[in-house]
Amino acid sequence: MRIREIELANYRNHESISLTFEAGSTTIIGRNGRGKTNIIEAINYLATLGSHRVAHDAPLILIGQTSATISAVVQKQERTAAVSIDINDQKPNRVTLNGNQLTRPKEIIGLIHTVVFAPEDLQLVSGDPSARRKYLDDFATQRAPRVLGLRHDFDKVLRQRNALLKSAGRRPLSVSAQETLDVWDEQYVDHASALVEARLVALDELSPWICEHGEMISASTEPLEVKYSATWLQTDTRDKAAIKTQLTHALHERYRDELERGVTLVGPHRDDIDIQLSAIPAKGYASHGQSWSIALALRLATFNVLREFEDDPILLLDDVFAELDVLRRTRLVSAVTGVEQTIITAAVPEDVPQALLDRTYVLED
Repeated sequence: MRIREIELANYRNHESISLTFEAGSTTIIGRNGRGKTNIIEAINYLATLGSHRVAHDAPLILIGQTSATISAVVQKQERTAAVSIDINDQKPNRVTLNGNQLTRPKEIIGLIHTVVFAPEDLQLVSGDPSARRKYLDDFATQRAPRVLGLRHDFDKVLRQRNALLKSAGRRPLSVSAQETLDVWDEQYVDHASALVEARLVALDELSPWICEHGEMISASTEPLEVKYSATWLQTDTRDKAAIKTQLTHALHERYRDELERGVTLVGPHRDDIDIQLSAIPAKGYASHGQSWSIALALRLATFNVLREFEDDPILLLDDVFAELDVLRRTRLVSAVTGVEQTIITAAVPEDVPQALLDRTYVLED
């Protein structure tokens, strides 16, 4: 899979820009603030309908404008597709595929696959659990687009359940409020269990590749392991019914605590991925260089799993090489050799290994 053309209008700092790409590697060179990362972000938005940098769409629109447009031509084997996304400030976004407007924007999920590695990925190691949950959920969604619906359904029920718990104001619930909570509990357990099941299956697919890339980047000196971390999940299972039983039990155990605090205390919104480097928790112990290596292993694992089931995803490396020493640069080059399309950004060409400088764009001031 590769992107052949992309055009941005009023996207971030790009009032209008049009680029074409070939197979293989392309490097975009430019000083900080010229909009290199914005191009990477826009390509990734085509695949995920979201930014890997911000939680909401508003910052994506050029200041003073009410909408931004991403248009692209993508190629998968011998087939091509024209995709256009209008990101709107005051109305729903609009997605067209080959000139036909889609009823629901999320129907585009699964058409394009990307894997992006960016400086923000250090948060996968040192940041809050939410960054690691998003990493796993985003991968699960690319593997099975239905997971996007699971995520939305879970978030909706979680908000409703939290609102009811908060309204109780630390008081015992009335009979009617308790009946309402019972209804929300049933829906909550169902959606939460389905999401956790999807996460566990996704991590099962990723784990062998994470370990392999961790060994490759560290020259087998620092074994890397990951596992799902949920205090309420007492047994290692992939059976949704068993997951539901354990979650239901945990909710009953924390019922009084939840009333006291007015918030849901158990479930996938509080789970984490436990990352261990040489059997030691990576968070808080891994050095800056080790953290970069771990984050790279996580992203490259995503790439490898996706390419097992589809064509190569588009690999996006945003200002990666400047943070790597010569040895890690060499190992990363070997890992991306043979990838159908890699798009790289760098402040100066000296940051990028010569083997990846066949084609370059230079963004001027």
